[in-house]
Amino acid sequence: MQAVQLQLAREEIATAQVRVGIGHDTHRLEPGRPLLLGGVRIAHDRGAVGHSDADVLLHALIDALLGAAGLGDIGEWFPNDDPANRNRRSSEMLAEVLSALRTQGWRPVNADGIVFAERPKLSSLKSEIREAVARLLAVPNSAVNLKAKTGEGVGPIGREEAISAEVVVLLEREEASNTLEG
Repeated sequence: MQAVQLQLAREEIATAQVRVGIGHDTHRLEPGRPLLLGGVRIAHDRGAVGHSDADVLLHALIDALLGAAGLGDIGEWFPNDDPANRNRRSSEMLAEVLSALRTQGWRPVNADGIVFAERPKLSSLKSEIREAVARLLAVPNSAVNLKAKTGEGVGPIGREEAISAEVVVLLEREEASNTLEG
């Protein structure tokens, strides 16, 4: 009986009309590098170091989207040892992932993110970053939320050695949204 229930649960998951994904990314900060968050260039004396443009928010978003759709992770899609990804814009990688999601019948419903950075202070920039992410996802601004947290002087975030982001997303099957609208 338990084996039958487990199989039914697996089938329900496989045919789910909504899925949740979580993503995380961290990059080292160094002077003289640009700092991008959600595709927005942020004025700061340090920037994130990475093979691509090192946008931790978009990298976490990409991982959340891929995870929700069961399509692996950013490292599988955009390996850091591939020269084609050297200095690549994260917004381009996101567009590629969103195209693959649409092909599989998924669309983003909302995204909720946290950026962890001691500096720069992001409170005055959150609205601009949220709007940029909403545009990239093709969702209303109200479907994207962004929080900013410091490291309270503790660890690599608190010592301004690193920046980190976490994102949770909800995906919906296109048929589900069409059924609800129609």
